[in-house]
Amino acid sequence: MKKKKLKFSDVLIYFFLLFCGIICLVPILNTIAISFSDRTSAAMGLVKLWPVNFTLASYQNMLEETQFWTSFGVSLERVLIGVALNMVLSILMAYPLSKAPSQFRSKKIYMWIVVFTMLFSGGLVPTFMVINKLHMMDTFWALVLPGAVPVFNVIILMNFFKAIPQSLEESAYVDGAGPWVVLGKIFLPLSKAPLATIGLFAVVSHWNSYFDGKIYINSMNRLPLQTYIQSLSSSLNTDMMASMTAEEVQEMLAVSSLTFNSAKVIVSMVPILLLYPFLQRYFVTGMVVGAVKE
Repeated sequence: MKKKKLKFSDVLIYFFLLFCGIICLVPILNTIAISFSDRTSAAMGLVKLWPVNFTLASYQNMLEETQFWTSFGVSLERVLIGVALNMVLSILMAYPLSKAPSQFRSKKIYMWIVVFTMLFSGGLVPTFMVINKLHMMDTFWALVLPGAVPVFNVIILMNFFKAIPQSLEESAYVDGAGPWVVLGKIFLPLSKAPLATIGLFAVVSHWNSYFDGKIYINSMNRLPLQTYIQSLSSSLNTDMMASMTAEEVQEMLAVSSLTFNSAKVIVSMVPILLLYPFLQRYFVTGMVVGAVKE
């Protein structure tokens, strides 16, 4: 069997992809290096891709906070409940919308509503008023219910359901299966790629969201992790320093806003970086198949 010769165009493509990968990787490495460096080296711009005067002060000050672990638990709960809610509602909405108008007579009305919500939103103030009127302010549900039905995910899943041969569904109905059995035994097992894709979208959205925590949550014990990280400050005041030992003061002085913010970025990135490799092989397939409308 003859080996395929590498074309010059292929070499250019590989070098271009390598260049793009380096461009994406270098800022991450620089952020990691800054987070492990002392404040003087970071402030002077001496840190490149390797820590200077290695220190764990930024991470120690962050991880020793009780509020950090409380907010981590809130975000974890938000991801588990919010993603489950997004997946269930997206599936239940995409399945009937994938049917022909002859099977679902009100399909056009619902599709117009779906498209309208993609083009227009109520805005921040009306949404805040609705949350307030429903007495969801400062509650966990204010974080998950407003975005319970992600329309973009519904469209991806709906287009994939349309591509499944109708003969499979008709055969199941002939054998006595109902809509719930068809959905659970035929459509969902064949939809691993789009389900993994919208699941990844939902996880990233819930984990990285911080603004809704700022406007809807008032209690510290209900703050999600990203909102807490955004509100962190490494500044010291005289009252704090008076209650600290000499070692604690020295440790806090080793932390600057630059190193502290870098530590925040790294901590918030880790869960998604750990999850993405498991869903990567489904991601491209789910995006391409679900985004194509025949």
